[in-house]
Amino acid sequence: MTSAQNSCAPLHTCPPLRVVRLDRDLPLPARAHDGDAGIDLYSTTDLELAPGRRQLVGTGIAVALPHGTVGLVHPRSGLAARAGLSIVNAPGTVDAGYRGEIKVCLLNTDPESPIVIARGDRIAQFLVQRVELPEVVEVDELDETARGSGGYGSSGGHALLTTPTGDDTEG
Repeated sequence: MTSAQNSCAPLHTCPPLRVVRLDRDLPLPARAHDGDAGIDLYSTTDLELAPGRRQLVGTGIAVALPHGTVGLVHPRSGLAARAGLSIVNAPGTVDAGYRGEIKVCLLNTDPESPIVIARGDRIAQFLVQRVELPEVVEVDELDETARGSGGYGSSGGHALLTTPTGDDTEG
């Protein structure tokens, strides 16, 4: 069975992602494999990222996202697992009306080793998703739910969500 035979029929037709290459020497972003959710983004510069440091890195592209969609910039799983490279605000949000260069705030989470990135290296992946755009309406109160206002750690104790005295964190 081919991937085309094994795919779901699209619920909506999706217009193409319009991309301007601001750096013509870098490849046009593309999916590594047929059916991948994300397209690869490339670094426009050489850099060495020291342990625990972050740096804003250009990708050399600008996009025109269709209204009702959002672009999400995610870390690449292999770089995260092998080198500790992540994105500070993962996922980064690119709104449909933004037309500037997509930049990625890279973070070296490795406590000891620097990460060397060369111009043209794949540094992140870009996903396009549909979003709901509800009207914002102020109300005096919210509906009751079983969860209520229980926040961080409210669904059960977690070793990392306790205070120094061992009490579960509230709210």
